[in-house]
Amino acid sequence: MAKDLIFKLKACRIIAFDFLELAMKYTFILIFALIFSACSTFNKKDDALFNLTPSEWFAQILSDIRDKNLDNADEHYISFASEHINSDYLPQTVLILSAAHTAEERYTMANFYLDEYIKRFGDTQGIEYAKFLKIKANFDSFAKPNRNQTLMLKSIDEVSEFLAQYPNSQYRPLIETMLAKLHLAQTYLHEEIASLYERRGREDSAQIYRDRLEQGGIG
Repeated sequence: MAKDLIFKLKACRIIAFDFLELAMKYTFILIFALIFSACSTFNKKDDALFNLTPSEWFAQILSDIRDKNLDNADEHYISFASEHINSDYLPQTVLILSAAHTAEERYTMANFYLDEYIKRFGDTQGIEYAKFLKIKANFDSFAKPNRNQTLMLKSIDEVSEFLAQYPNSQYRPLIETMLAKLHLAQTYLHEEIASLYERRGREDSAQIYRDRLEQGGIG
């Protein structure tokens, strides 16, 4: 009886080890299969963002914008533009992206898309509209214009150029309003600078800005 019991225990131990080894083998295979499956799924997701139709790219970019993921929208636009360089969807996509970046106060990217539109897609009327949007984006980009003299001067030059180029533009009233506000901001800036120089005893420098104020705040 004792020998039979020992034999049975040894047999059970062998079976247990065999079962454990088999389980470990299949667990490894299962893990490998899951990893492979995950990688395949990832690759499929990546592949889904290539070789889309123009309408699919357009829908994807709109989805990115709705999700407020403008970085993805920018990347998808690059892919879209490289795959379908003559698509009728591109001009409106560019303007939509510009508007989306403006809404998020990302004015540099907004202007990038407007420049893209002017260079690649705009007809006479479209270019006028894009230039107007550029001026508005620059105007909106500083909540306190007196803090950004360079941008303010650049905006004044762009507004003046626009009015000279499009004297009968439908956007003229809005552009002239922006110009008036820019001049007011420039006047305020010159007053602040003149006062600062006076407080520091630099009367000659203060007088330069006083003269500019007398000349209408230009320069």
